[in-house]
Amino acid sequence: MRVDLRSDTVTLPTPEMRRAMANAELGDDVYGEDPTVNCLQARVAELLGHEAALFTPSGTMANEIAVKVWTQPGDAILVDAESHILHYELAAPAVIAGVQVETYPIADGVFHLADIESRIRVADDHTPGTRLLCIENTHNRCGGTILPPEMMPDLRALADRYGLRLHLDGARLFNASVALGVSPQAWTRYADSVMIAFSKGLCCPVGSVLAGSAAFIREAHRVRKMLGGGMRQAGVLAAACLVALETMIDRLADDHARARRLAEAIAELPGFAVNLRTVQTNMVYVQTARPAQEVERALAAEGVLCIALDPHRLRLVTHKDIDDAAVEHALRAFRRVSGILS
Repeated sequence: MRVDLRSDTVTLPTPEMRRAMANAELGDDVYGEDPTVNCLQARVAELLGHEAALFTPSGTMANEIAVKVWTQPGDAILVDAESHILHYELAAPAVIAGVQVETYPIADGVFHLADIESRIRVADDHTPGTRLLCIENTHNRCGGTILPPEMMPDLRALADRYGLRLHLDGARLFNASVALGVSPQAWTRYADSVMIAFSKGLCCPVGSVLAGSAAFIREAHRVRKMLGGGMRQAGVLAAACLVALETMIDRLADDHARARRLAEAIAELPGFAVNLRTVQTNMVYVQTARPAQEVERALAAEGVLCIALDPHRLRLVTHKDIDDAAVEHALRAFRRVSGILS
């Protein structure tokens, strides 16, 4: 048995998605004429409480479009020190938008407004001015932790006080929504722009959507073209996303339950530790006594794939293609590896 816990991006589209993709009504999206893409964009804009939305090939592109639209070269943006934008987007804010990336501290998904405020720069003859504040929910490198929605009004007020735009990297926003049982708008109505991804827990093969005001999306459309993201008959991809909105959101609760099962059992094994406070959605970060790459190889030999993110930290991610039998197989593998390496 092969159990792939590397990421929720490894999910395969469902048969219903494949049928929808095969039968999608199509047009040229660069000209705004693909009816399936247009339907998806309208649905997401309404769902997130924004005026308009734009389909993009990836979440990284959507994030970088937002950075480009909201800033000018020589500005500064603020992200947390563990953010996806900082760690996994290849210095794109500097390369594409020409901005300086500055950070505020975060630990186990928790940050403080005072730390953000202390790092906001007012432009002068020596320093760039901060123009954009970026937040992430759920937070990948912090273990899939949830940004409490009650923090959003204060973040909005802070941004307004300093004239900042607020961008939400909501690649796994629906995980947060399902885990807390609240609408995505508990977060999105306070943000100037929002990105959600369909290629992770929602199981689509490709695609993210960026939402914001109509004026923002008009400019985002231009930047998407500049970055090579203008696709033609993209309704083939958008069709799967429409199916995901109907069929894949509520079932995220199953992924969360299986992640909790993995976390609690692994935490009991010698040579491993799990901060159970951070296991809030579909991710489990495991501290390893032995080098994480060594543990990763040992688990792979048992048919369990995961990622060694740091010298002593593994990441496990549950998703649609991980059922109860897969969880039990993974736990048996962890028990054997624990015995071999301890």
